[in-house]
Amino acid sequence: MTDLPSTFRALHEGWTLTAADLAAGAPEAVAAPLADGIPAAVPGEAHLDLVRAGLIDDPFDGDNESAQQWIGDTAWRFTTAFDWTDDGSARHDLVAHGLDTVAVVSLNGIEIGRTENQHRGYRWDVRKALREGANTLTVAFAAPVPETEARAERDGALPRVNHHEYNQIRKMACSFGWDWGIDVAGAGIWKPIGLESWSGVRVAAVRPLVDVVERVGGGHDGVLTAHVDIERAQGDAPVPVTVTVTDPDGGTRRATGTVAPGASSAIVEMRVPDVRRWWPVGYGDQPLYGVEAATADAAWRGRVGFRTVGLDTAPDEGGAPFLLRVNGERVLVRGANWIPDHAFLTEIDADRYARRFADALDANMNLLRVWGGGIYEADAFYDLADERGLLVWQDFPFACAAYSEDAQTRSEVEAEVRENVTRLSPHPSLVLWNGNNENTWGSVDWEWAHRVDERGWGDAYYSEVLPGLLAELDPTRPYSPASPYSFGDYRHPNDERYGTMHIWDVWNREDYTKYAEYKPRFLSEFGFQAPPAWSTLTAVVHDEPLDPFGPQMLVHQKANLGNAKLERGWQGHLPDPQSIQDWHWTTQLNQAHAIRFGVEHCRSLTPHNTGTILWQLNDNWPVVSWAAVDFNEHRKPMWHALRDAYAPRLATLQPRASEAAQANAWEGTEPAPDHLALVLVNDTGEDYAGAFTLTRETFDGTVLAEAVLQVGVPARGSAQLAVPADVAAFGDPASEALVAVAEPGSGFAPAFRYAAEVVDQRLDPKPLRVEAVGEGDTVLLRLTATSLVRDAHCLADTVHPSAKPDRGMVTLRAGETAEIRVSATGDADPAAFAAAVRCANDLL
Repeated sequence: MTDLPSTFRALHEGWTLTAADLAAGAPEAVAAPLADGIPAAVPGEAHLDLVRAGLIDDPFDGDNESAQQWIGDTAWRFTTAFDWTDDGSARHDLVAHGLDTVAVVSLNGIEIGRTENQHRGYRWDVRKALREGANTLTVAFAAPVPETEARAERDGALPRVNHHEYNQIRKMACSFGWDWGIDVAGAGIWKPIGLESWSGVRVAAVRPLVDVVERVGGGHDGVLTAHVDIERAQGDAPVPVTVTVTDPDGGTRRATGTVAPGASSAIVEMRVPDVRRWWPVGYGDQPLYGVEAATADAAWRGRVGFRTVGLDTAPDEGGAPFLLRVNGERVLVRGANWIPDHAFLTEIDADRYARRFADALDANMNLLRVWGGGIYEADAFYDLADERGLLVWQDFPFACAAYSEDAQTRSEVEAEVRENVTRLSPHPSLVLWNGNNENTWGSVDWEWAHRVDERGWGDAYYSEVLPGLLAELDPTRPYSPASPYSFGDYRHPNDERYGTMHIWDVWNREDYTKYAEYKPRFLSEFGFQAPPAWSTLTAVVHDEPLDPFGPQMLVHQKANLGNAKLERGWQGHLPDPQSIQDWHWTTQLNQAHAIRFGVEHCRSLTPHNTGTILWQLNDNWPVVSWAAVDFNEHRKPMWHALRDAYAPRLATLQPRASEAAQANAWEGTEPAPDHLALVLVNDTGEDYAGAFTLTRETFDGTVLAEAVLQVGVPARGSAQLAVPADVAAFGDPASEALVAVAEPGSGFAPAFRYAAEVVDQRLDPKPLRVEAVGEGDTVLLRLTATSLVRDAHCLADTVHPSAKPDRGMVTLRAGETAEIRVSATGDADPAAFAAAVRCANDLL
């Protein structure tokens, strides 16, 4: 928990921002105001102060990114004045919870500290610098981009992706730009800063680690081991500590301990009988227990959830799995990667986090991976995860680069890790620490060897420092050195047979059907791009005429050759678009098809495959990207396809090799599929038994062949049944579909299989009747199919920028109906939303 005790006085008022060293590229008009100083918000960031002062336009709009690069080349100074009177406390500390990044902090002209790390806080005893009455506090930040370049020149550049030397300092990597992110490296006091005046004893930190043990005769007890760190203002007397646990119903239990003279910590253990265990979403409830650790002078308060977590990577017949267990139960991961939800971190609040969590949970996700090019997120993020049962995989902030192992960097990394592991240790949702993103893979495949020479590239962090600190601070959770990672010597880090895998040849080089050639044990990154919602895109891209390769469009496409890859990606699947509106729909539709294809394939490999983590859930600005939800919070068509593919119960029709084909294959070769199978994945706690009706039919609904299969699927398991040959044998691939439908109430949505891609199908281009009925600020759309409709979707924001449909990517057979409710429609004509319904058919 962020330490903001009652003794903390925030210094958030009266700040002024000046340019300590204005970059040469700055506009002339900003020089005078920035010499005099403009009002600054704290917590805040220089870019946002400049916007509020009217000195720059919206950084996200048009080509403002390039015009504003001078901000990252400028050294910034934040200054405030405050009155102070000695209240008699023994200590007066200046506490900065987050400074971004390299800075000198001065009080009344006296330097009191220097900072090197955005990812940690700092505390300084400032008794000798404080004055009765007026005081002046200054935080002078080095210009971030020149600072990284100077260090690379001084110490030697290290391999990294992208165009800045971001790996030279401990600053959020993606603030320097990424292949989905805007380059807005700046400076700011991004977390609370203030004076803490205290006497006696301060509770410095608490790590309330949990375990669960089975009782003889049944039931479970919780075990709390509270590590309590204190700091004394004076003296060395023993310090009694009381730990109180409050259960969800308000009952309390207490245990005591003592910090001995000469020591600064104590361990207080407590057993909680008949504990209510915390479970991931879909497995059970999320009971949380209050914890207070108190001395006579101060207290720390937080929450815990009692559960166990483990990671199985032991070798098996298929290689080595990557299998999470919570309370001993296997968790099949349906997840997404998380990036910071705004390019300017101080714009992210608890409500924005809550909306993104709704996006994840509504899409049937059970895990978010906090990616290593971002940050350790705010407490509100993990609090929400605890409350809603959403598991968290936490990367340490090392991404796509080599990192110096020199003494200064190593000391900063250790301080950062100690602070954040301690802060996050109470959260039951946090189930995995991960050392880095793609650095271990990069050391093997990205030609690092001749560029790092004999220098360390960061492996000492992942193999020694991080696991060592976790063994000391948080041995209750598993640790993975990297993603991807194969958990064994002499194994390629991205070997599909072992541990975690990233698949990026799909998107970069290969058609999305390439996914079917992989059998990953766990897929922790994969994805496909598409533009954001039309209203999100056109609010910031003003090319006339609007064009995929227009100059402002390409500003909002950060991937190398991104829009060319979009075009290549739909080839063979969808017709070439005839307008910019068709381009937008085609690329969004193709993204949805690619992700549905990949997820269904991987989930069909259950239990060989134990999880997928989509790249990515969210955006940090309006951009063409891999995100399921765009920056303006519109759920792309892909989100709707992913929700279906991530359903706890999934039916999918997949090509398979028969036992005979496998027996006849040459040793070491993969046999070609020779039949079609109905694969069922049941990621619920209840077994399933029932019937599926399989039908091969024409697009107008004429039944050509039919069969009924009796099926049974165990809880958290899968089953596979061969589709009868006469049902699977397409007569006219261009005009037939294979459909598998379960009994009502089964939880399995219908599964569709086609023998041809949309571009080669004889789909009716106008297969829908749509009725629109206005109901207050919503519109109900009633869809009726006159022929097979592939992926009907209402592009509601094209009518009103706030409008959002409650479902999408709806496939209907001839004669079927469906309803879509559109919210936040304003005063728009309901008929306009009916006209905004598109489907794959209308591209033909």
